[in-house]
Amino acid sequence: MLRRLFARPTEQDKTPKPMIIVSGLPRSGTSMLMKMLAEGGVPVLTDELRSADTDNPNGYYEFEPVKQLPQHKSGWLADGKGKAVKIISALLEYLPGDTHYKVIFVEREIEEVLASQQKMLARRDESSGIDDAAMQKQFEEHLAAVKYWLARQPNIDVLYVEYGAILADPEGRCREIAGFIGRPLEIEKMSAVPSAHLYRNRAK
Repeated sequence: MLRRLFARPTEQDKTPKPMIIVSGLPRSGTSMLMKMLAEGGVPVLTDELRSADTDNPNGYYEFEPVKQLPQHKSGWLADGKGKAVKIISALLEYLPGDTHYKVIFVEREIEEVLASQQKMLARRDESSGIDDAAMQKQFEEHLAAVKYWLARQPNIDVLYVEYGAILADPEGRCREIAGFIGRPLEIEKMSAVPSAHLYRNRAK
């Protein structure tokens, strides 16, 4: 017993765990994926300031300090090793380059993203101030630029996961994610999170 308690850490134990970033466009399924990771046993960074509502019944899993990345306020990242945090795609370029990140990027049909966004704005009696065609063009250009940037970052590994594929085969995608982040996860609990009844905005 004493040997087990005081055994020297292995090289694997001493290897710093990368930070796990869940990213994608707003309304693409990033909150769902954060809950999946939490259920799977991954510690998550969230302040729970934004409560669950009709648009996100399972919660938003946001972390307010993330919004300060453009101001180069990233001290909180030191406490995030081995944890997961949600960062929208527009803020990825502000991540410091001296940390290793595993980015799980959720992709979703842009028509579905726009439909979900419009419904959310309508419930809040708000407007985006731009029509869907222009917004879709902006999203497409943004995604192309983000993917180009991600592919050239030596400190970032990326797994692209399609929202519809998660709902169609949650167990398969969960095992893929577990392999990507390199740790065992509670696959059964994780797979129970995606819900077809929450897939309310489908591409035609």
